[in-house]
Amino acid sequence: MVVGVLHVTLDIPGAYSLKDKRKVVRSIVEKTRHRFNAAVAEVDEQDVYNRARIGVSVVANDRAFANSMIDKILDTIEDQAIGRAHVLDSSLEIITVS
Repeated sequence: MVVGVLHVTLDIPGAYSLKDKRKVVRSIVEKTRHRFNAAVAEVDEQDVYNRARIGVSVVANDRAFANSMIDKILDTIEDQAIGRAHVLDSSLEIITVS
């Protein structure tokens, strides 16, 4: 079993309240979750109104497939963020579990 883990840090310059931030983050999280059937959630920076950290995980049989899925998910998040947020940082980890 292979687990792919992605962390994406977003800057949301148009958010002036937690409500503004939630609108953007919820949209990105829900669309990504439904499109890829992956575990997606806001995992950090919940109290900061103009920054968010989203965590994504996928489980696969093959390391290459997990890596490919994570790459597609990151591309999708970047596309969804256009005009609403900026991707500041992303990190990928592939874990092989015996």
